[in-house]
Amino acid sequence: DESTGTIGKRFASIDVENIEENRRLYRQLLFTADKSLADSIGGVILFHETFYHKADDGTPFVKILKDLGIAPGIKVDKGVVPLAGFNGEGTTQGLDGLSERCAEYKKGGATFAKWRCVLKISDNTPSEVAMRENANVLARYASICQQNGLV
Repeated sequence: DESTGTIGKRFASIDVENIEENRRLYRQLLFTADKSLADSIGGVILFHETFYHKADDGTPFVKILKDLGIAPGIKVDKGVVPLAGFNGEGTTQGLDGLSERCAEYKKGGATFAKWRCVLKISDNTPSEVAMRENANVLARYASICQQNGLV
């Protein structure tokens, strides 16, 4: 799946307005175009908006994917933010409320979750602090997801 911003760039290149209904129709096309999709794709990471979308016939996208044998997943992080005091390095936010979000997504049919951490690579980075912070965040994310039945 793509973020609203990324899909907006794709739509702009073909003069399609970046509104929710157009995004839903685009994703419906991707998920329903070919039943052999699962021959090449084992899982799809969905964004929050997409997770709750339905096809024209009312079938949730999550069910469409599961029926094809494709594991539906969900992006659960809230983005990278600067790591205070560490030039250009960051950490990922989104642990607050993660357990509740994971429980909701599991109930809705998600089987796995995605979390992104970014380490700046240069002659002087990543710093020890950035590596430890990101490792800690990843460990907490993994623990919370597993407690809620997501891998």
